[in-house]
Amino acid sequence: MLILSAFIINGSLALIAILFHYEVLFRLGKNLPKVAHFAPRFRVLLGVGAIFIAHVFEIWLFALGYFFTLQFPMMGNLMGELSGHGLILDCAYLSFVTFTTLGYGEIVAQGYLRYLTGVEALTGFILITWSASFLFIEMQTYWDPRKSTHKNPPV
Repeated sequence: MLILSAFIINGSLALIAILFHYEVLFRLGKNLPKVAHFAPRFRVLLGVGAIFIAHVFEIWLFALGYFFTLQFPMMGNLMGELSGHGLILDCAYLSFVTFTTLGYGEIVAQGYLRYLTGVEALTGFILITWSASFLFIEMQTYWDPRKSTHKNPPV
């Protein structure tokens, strides 16, 4: 029963993060051309900022998933160098290093909770590379005004 609960929690968090990220990139793709009054390079910067905020939101989504799961001791716990600043901040730190696949390792999930770290690492890797691909395409479109496919005057 615990493994099923972990599967549902992990799958739900990954699905929410992926759908949220899709929506952010979809709306960016639709709305960046509409801000023609901004310099083309600034539009790329807007895209980077929006994607950064999206990633932070997704990381906190997983952090809340860790925090929620830790409310049920039979699901697992965190081991290692906990900060002492509160469990939610330890969950956020674990989420940041896991999502980015940095994985320092001083905080480690145990029990069924460790499967969430694997799901988060894979999700983070996919979303970060998706963002990089999106930004590459946007930079090709906006970075050099002479190559822009949009009818905007160079700034």
